[in-house]
Amino acid sequence: MTFRAGLIGFFALLSAVPAQAETPDAASLGEVDKIFADWRLAAHVPGLVYGVVADGKLVHLKALGVQDTGTNAPVSADSLFRIASMSKAFTALAILKLRDDGKLSLDAPAERYIPQMKAWRYPTSDSPKITVRNLLTHTAGFVEDNPWGDRQQVMSEAEFTRMLTAGVAFARPAGMAMEYSNFGYALLGRIITNLSGKPYQDYIRTEIMQPLGMGSTGYDIFVSPPARRVIGYRWQDNQWVREPDMKDGVFGAMGGVETSANDYARWIAFLLSGWPARDGAEQGPVRRATVREIATGNNFASGTMRAAAAGGAPCRRSVAYGMGWSAIDDCDLGMLLSHAGGYPGYGSIAMLLPASGVGIFAFASRTYAGPGLPATRALLALQKAGAIKAPTQALDAGLAQAYEAAKSVWRTADIATAPLASNMLLDRDTGRWRKLVETLKAEVGNCAAEEPLHALSAMEGRFSWVCDHGRVSGRVQRSPNVTVEIQALEFSAAEP
Repeated sequence: MTFRAGLIGFFALLSAVPAQAETPDAASLGEVDKIFADWRLAAHVPGLVYGVVADGKLVHLKALGVQDTGTNAPVSADSLFRIASMSKAFTALAILKLRDDGKLSLDAPAERYIPQMKAWRYPTSDSPKITVRNLLTHTAGFVEDNPWGDRQQVMSEAEFTRMLTAGVAFARPAGMAMEYSNFGYALLGRIITNLSGKPYQDYIRTEIMQPLGMGSTGYDIFVSPPARRVIGYRWQDNQWVREPDMKDGVFGAMGGVETSANDYARWIAFLLSGWPARDGAEQGPVRRATVREIATGNNFASGTMRAAAAGGAPCRRSVAYGMGWSAIDDCDLGMLLSHAGGYPGYGSIAMLLPASGVGIFAFASRTYAGPGLPATRALLALQKAGAIKAPTQALDAGLAQAYEAAKSVWRTADIATAPLASNMLLDRDTGRWRKLVETLKAEVGNCAAEEPLHALSAMEGRFSWVCDHGRVSGRVQRSPNVTVEIQALEFSAAEP
């Protein structure tokens, strides 16, 4: 079942987002479909749904397999999957919204909002207090707890209070390393509950999900329509075995969300609408600047190789955990926000390319069957097909003025024709500037200095000019002053 952009009317709210991505064509989407179909077969996944969002619209969605191996009801865009740790993104944004509303400080001790933490014994006498930011970025000093944390979904508020009162063990003092903690996000859920005066599930639903029109998304699977529920399975002894259903509880803040592809596409479109920074009215339940904050990685970045099976040239990525998302610098895709979900009966992935306005997500109904590999391959295929464009920076008027001045310096060999910052003639005097330009002109000949400037920011750009005997590459950079002054100007002959 495929749903094209014209059939998705609920994205009108986001239609004003500046267009940056090309709508994928049928051939590139056909390649995406083949990638996911091959993966589903090899991974023994009963049911799978995936979607591509571009410029605020769901441009492609496909459902494969069945919701229930007993009834063989087919998966659809409205089928309900648990998305496991992709739930953390909702919890993180709720914390940031409470911060925006003046209810908390990210750098305050978490014990200010969870009184039971005041009696905790820290691992050393000089350990700092755990902050809310530590919890958001998995730097609170807790042990990695995926095997244990997934099974704590059902814990009640009373049981959680008793656990907090008794205290916990630490892997290290807070702030010394990133170590993934489901327990830490359960604590964030408690903070939301304590500060909002309502269960965190209700706060997130009313303050974030409902304003986005995510009417089918929630936490309690036993109140969702049974006919739309996707049953979770594990692959065991060459057959699918049904995983037991887990009720909603305090650990749902780290992994309890149940949603449909149609609903989740709204979430992806909303997050992508936070980029780029721009003027204009706010249209979402959370400010655009706050949405962009989710990409703020902690200072414990790591280098990892992109899976060779994803294709493309070998790529060593830089990865840092932000706030409910991993912030990745990918060799081909650039800035990538991603989070996987793994849960008994389910696996999921979401990947956002904020600078290009493109996102992809996938839900699967097999234990820990994370579709991260096919999602990465799909993004690379879309990029190869030209459906993902490199981001461009609009040329600021002041930078355009500086570029015109740079061209004047090249034509006249006179640096004094440019508006200069105070450092320029101290770094290279007028005579040496003239010699630099005249020597380059003798080497490359006349240059057609009409090519547009490639803006790196509102204050800096690079250029490349075609000349009689080669190319000139250069850079122009403004000073921090409000008036246009050039603090750096470079000309050089481009190497072959």
